[in-house]
This record gives sequence, C-alpha cells and structure tokens, in this order.
Amino acid sequence: MLEQWRHVHNVIVPPAAMGLDEVRERAGRNRLENAYVGDALVGCSTVRPPQGAAAVATVIARVLPGYRRRGYGAALYENGLAHARVLGARVIETVVLAVNEDGLRFAGKHGFVEVERYVLDGGSDLWVDLRLAGAGV
Repeated sequence: MLEQWRHVHNVIVPPAAMGLDEVRERAGRNRLENAYVGDALVGCSTVRPPQGAAAVATVIARVLPGYRRRGYGAALYENGLAHARVLGARVIETVVLAVNEDGLRFAGKHGFVEVERYVLDGGSDLWVDLRLAGAGV
C-alpha cells in the first residue's frame, strides 16, 4: 500500500519525491489512502490531522493524469474531508505544486482560495497553499 501511495505521490509531485522510509514516517503522522478502479491504481490522498488552536487540517487528493476528470479526485477529496471533520478540523487547507494546473483548477472548483505562494528552502519549485473558503468546514 505504501509503495503504491509513494508511486502516485512521486508522479504528481516529483520535486517532493519520497523514499519508502519517508512514506512510512509520514504514515505514522497522517492518514494515507490509495484509490483504485478495479485493480488499477488511480490516485492517493493524504489527511494531515488538525493542528493548532484553529484546528487546521490539510487534505490532499492526487489523481494520476490518465484518470483525471472522471470524479476520482472528488471522491478522494470528499473522503479526506469527512475524515478531517471526524478528527475535529475547523479549517481545511491543501497544497498544490504551482505547475499542476489541473490541481489548482480542482482546488478552485471545490471552494479553495489561494493563501500563499512560496519556494521551499533550497528548492526552485513554486508551491501554492490554499484554504477552503467560508466559515469552517
């Protein structure tokens, strides 16, 4: 399961590619899920639990390019959002690699608004943090 999650993650966000040990560590902190159609791996998701006084959770849905625009991302996102709510999230954020136009379009369609653009220390890729608009989740 973790190797398949890693595969999807690394295809979608190559600047943040991870080894299996990094994925194992992340799985200890976050909820990682894969999505399949039959036996075909189509995507994965991450839910980072709520943090801080504002109870901010991060929900990330990733769908492999060949499976986009078929509702899989929406299903991954809705499932992740429901899990974040169970954990007590009051605010939902996501993060998208800026060159991922499909991901930015998806986030906007689902009510996210841009909060910040930045480059990680030592990196050159532009990232976009987005927050679900409205009062709470």
